[in-house]
Amino acid sequence: MAYQLYRNTTLGNSLQESLDEPIQTQQITPQLALQVLLQFDKAINTALANRVRNRVNFRGSLNTYRFCDNVWTFVLNDVEFREVTDLVKVDKVKIVLSPAFWFLNTSQIMT
Repeated sequence: MAYQLYRNTTLGNSLQESLDEPIQTQQITPQLALQVLLQFDKAINTALANRVRNRVNFRGSLNTYRFCDNVWTFVLNDVEFREVTDLVKVDKVKIVLSPAFWFLNTSQIMT
């Protein structure tokens, strides 16, 4: 099962909006739209796992952490994200690591 996390992105929202009109005009069934969204879930998860090679480092102060139902949640304050030439500062970041994360190659992520 692919996680539906990316449906709430700009790309995911655009896809859902573009599927709404053909559903309302009965050009496609809601079941077909659901199949398209499920395929989107699989494709975006696969693409991000296999194709993205950018590396971002971040540093911040740990505010809270929690491990519940096999999901880690971290809240960081005063976080700096650094790429090669870019620096972005934010006041607060929430990081959620779901069980799918454990199947990734952690040696690439943690180095």
